[in-house]
Amino acid sequence: MNNLGASMKKFFGNKNTVTILGVILCLVILYIGYNYRINSQVELVQIPYAKETIQPRTYITRDMIAMMSVPKQFLDAARKSTNSGYYSNINNIIGKYSNYNTVIAKGSLFYTDLVIEEKDLPDSAFNNVPEGYTVIIYPVNIYTSYANSMAPGSYINIYYKSLNDDGEVMFGKFISNVEILDVKDSSGRHVFENTEETRSPAYLLFAIPEETHLLLRKALYLKNYDVELILIPNTQTLNENDTVHVSSNQIEEFINSKTAFVSVSDLPQISDQVAEE
Repeated sequence: MNNLGASMKKFFGNKNTVTILGVILCLVILYIGYNYRINSQVELVQIPYAKETIQPRTYITRDMIAMMSVPKQFLDAARKSTNSGYYSNINNIIGKYSNYNTVIAKGSLFYTDLVIEEKDLPDSAFNNVPEGYTVIIYPVNIYTSYANSMAPGSYINIYYKSLNDDGEVMFGKFISNVEILDVKDSSGRHVFENTEETRSPAYLLFAIPEETHLLLRKALYLKNYDVELILIPNTQTLNENDTVHVSSNQIEEFINSKTAFVSVSDLPQISDQVAEE
């Protein structure tokens, strides 16, 4: 035992031996630290992603979702770059809807701001309706919408055509600078929100001042004068001062003169009357 102790003392008393052991210890520490760092960088986690492109306002089902393994560091970087969290549990996605203002691209993660509950789905068409304006749901088809060229954010003018008391045709621009809020198909889906599906227009949504809305209904009341309202795209460049207004005092006066004693309750609804024509 004394010999072993003397040998160990002699062994560790050698400076070269201590130096070598120190180098080896440092290498071991570096190796362990390096492996820990590498493993933490490439640590894989399971995350759900979109197996197909998901259009806005789409109910999300299980077959739209797949799972993949990605480095945890990638997810941390994605969270920082988008300033948004993401869903890691597939059960938190199924049964919800894609948000109204975005497309979830094929291969994309399900970020929390892209997926919402059905009750939280807004109708974006009504977000910016000015106070005192009435939203009109106006029936159209592929022809009256100029081959679906009337898109949300564009403007139209409404023209008036009818007979007068002498049986002569009256025709002219009636209401100007009407902004289209939305275009929907017969199922109420937004025509222009889907990038992969062709949808046929069935309704134009626009808002006009309540007084102008009543004037439109008065015009449609004049069935005996063969009234026809025609929507035509406004191709002029507008500025913020170009608001909705009645363009023809003559047409306005003619309509009011024929409906002066008509109760508002007797005026036809625009959507019903136009649909009958």
